[in-house]
Amino acid sequence: MAASVKHAHADGPGPEPGSGPGAERERAATVEALVLWLFSRLGIITLVAVVGAAAAAKGEEAAPFLKQWRYWDANLLIVIAEHGYGGDPAGEPDKGLPAFFPGMPLALRAVTLITGDWTLSGLLISFVAGAVAVVALARLAEFEGPPGAGWRAVLALLLWPMSVFLFAGYSESLFLAFAIPAWLAARKGNWPLAAALAAGASCMRITGLFLALALIVEFASQRRPVRQAPWLLLPFLPLLAYSAYQYGRTGDWLAWKHAQEANWGRTLVWPWESLATTWQTAMSEGHFAWAFRMEIAGAVVGVTLVLILLYLRRWSELVYVGLQVGALICSAYYLSIPRSALLWWPLFLLAARLSTPGPRWRTALIAAYALVMGPLMVLNTMTFTEGAWVG
Repeated sequence: MAASVKHAHADGPGPEPGSGPGAERERAATVEALVLWLFSRLGIITLVAVVGAAAAAKGEEAAPFLKQWRYWDANLLIVIAEHGYGGDPAGEPDKGLPAFFPGMPLALRAVTLITGDWTLSGLLISFVAGAVAVVALARLAEFEGPPGAGWRAVLALLLWPMSVFLFAGYSESLFLAFAIPAWLAARKGNWPLAAALAAGASCMRITGLFLALALIVEFASQRRPVRQAPWLLLPFLPLLAYSAYQYGRTGDWLAWKHAQEANWGRTLVWPWESLATTWQTAMSEGHFAWAFRMEIAGAVVGVTLVLILLYLRRWSELVYVGLQVGALICSAYYLSIPRSALLWWPLFLLAARLSTPGPRWRTALIAAYALVMGPLMVLNTMTFTEGAWVG
C-alpha cells in the first residue's frame, strides 16, 4: 500500500463525487459488509438457540437469552450506566469501575430510555455500531486496495476468535464505529472529520489515546498544511475531560489506570516477566489455562503484526498497533490480548490483501485462517453465553 493519501489529478477536474468505478466499488463493499454483518448476527442467535435447545433436551435449564449476554464487562458497564462510578449502593464498592471510559455507559443510559432494558440496549448499541464499523472497514480496505478487499477484511474480522464481543454489550463495536471511519477520513485527508470521529473513539476506551497518537504520525506522513494541525488536539480532549472528572471524584488524575491495577493487577513489568507468569499459568491444570494459552497466541499475532508493519513502513499503523501490543505484553500477565486484537484493523486489512487471488500459498493461508479461527469463534461464543471467562 502506498503511504501517501490518494488525490485526484491536479491537471483537470476529477469525477463527480459519488461517481466512477471507485464509488461503485465502495457502494458494493457497503452492501457486502452489511450482508455479512447481518448473517453473522443471525448465525450467533441461531447458535445460542441451538445450544439452549440441546441443554433443554438433556433436562438442563438454559438461561434466558438476554441474561446470557450480561456477563463480565457487559454487566459492569450497565452498573456504571445505572448507578455511576460509585457502583451499586446495595453492594460492595467496585474499585475497578473507573477503568471503563464513559462513552458506552452514556450510550446505554440513552438507549435504555427507549428500550427499558439495560442488556437489550447493549446488544442494540453493538448491533448498530458494528454495522457502521464493518461498512467503514470494507470501505477502508477498498480504498487501500486491492479491489475486492472490502468483504474479505470484514470476514476476517467476523471470524476472529473473540468476535463475540462485537455482539455483546461491550465497548468494542462502539469504539470501532468511531475509530475506523476516523482512520478512513484521515487517509482521505479530511482532518476535521477524522479528528471529530477520533474524539468520539476517545470517549469509549483508552485505546483512543493510541489512535490520537497514530493520527499525528499519519498527518506528518501526508505532509499536510500546518494550519490543519490544531485538529489533532481534539481527540485528546475527551481523555483530559475524563481524567479531570475522576480527579474531581477521587483526587486521582490516573484513576482509570490505578483501577486496572487494583482490580486486575495490571502493573507494568518487563515483557519477559509477563511472559513467564502467563506461561506458567497456561501450562498449569487450572481452570483458566486454556484462556491463557489463547493470550499467548494473541501476543504472537500482535508481535508478528508489529514486525510486518515495521517491514512495510506503515508508520502510523505501527504506532497504533505497536503501542497497544507493547502495553499488553508489558502488563503483569497477558490479559485480553486476543480481544484487543478486534481493534487492530491493520490485521484484517492484511488478511484481506493476502486473500486476494494469487499464488496457491495465499489460498492455503486463508483456508487455514478460516478453519482455525471459525471454530474458535464458535467455541468462545458458546463459552461466553455460559458465563465463563473467554478474554
